[in-house]
Amino acid sequence: MLEQALVALAGMGGAAVVQAAGTDAWTGLRQALAQWFGRGDEPSRGAALERLDRTAAELAVAREDGEATAERVGVGQDAVWRSRIEELLQGLREEERDEAAEALRGLLRLHAPAGSVTTGTGGIVAQGDVRIQADRGSVAAGVVNGDVNLSVPPAPDPTRG
Repeated sequence: MLEQALVALAGMGGAAVVQAAGTDAWTGLRQALAQWFGRGDEPSRGAALERLDRTAAELAVAREDGEATAERVGVGQDAVWRSRIEELLQGLREEERDEAAEALRGLLRLHAPAGSVTTGTGGIVAQGDVRIQADRGSVAAGVVNGDVNLSVPPAPDPTRG
């Protein structure tokens, strides 16, 4: 099982594929992802390029069919690519996995479409609205790194005011 940060990274990769298809960012992301999936093996790189091209074609047809179809197909393709990325990462030894994850983070920083969701290690990826709200003395956060302490502040000194 992958750690949560790698699952989130795979989610970012899936979202980037869907968001980039049909945009100016597609060519760079397509090439970089195929290279990443190929890991130096030309047949694997070629297979990744074919899969990416099929995804782009399916998304283009879905967009022509309307917003609801585009949304449905986009969600499906996002899941497919997230799963492919997770599978590749799971198949690597730990040191290779760390190196591959860093390479994927880098290529997403360079090639993901402007405005797409990205995050660092342990961050949150969302493809929609996220509302985080706290009330009645509670704490709300997307990610907390460290301790959270809640206490009632001391009453002010009556002589001061």
